[in-house]
Amino acid sequence: MKRTISILLLAVVGVSLGACNTIAGAGKDLERAGETIQGAAKR
Repeated sequence: MKRTISILLLAVVGVSLGACNTIAGAGKDLERAGETIQGAAKR
């Protein structure tokens, strides 16, 4: 189950990186992804 969640999160990060137009946008996307991963790890 954890592997599936990890793969889905990586896919979301990949799509969000492809959608952002600036380096600042990429940084914000990565920050949000990191927060999501930390939240999932605490469970």
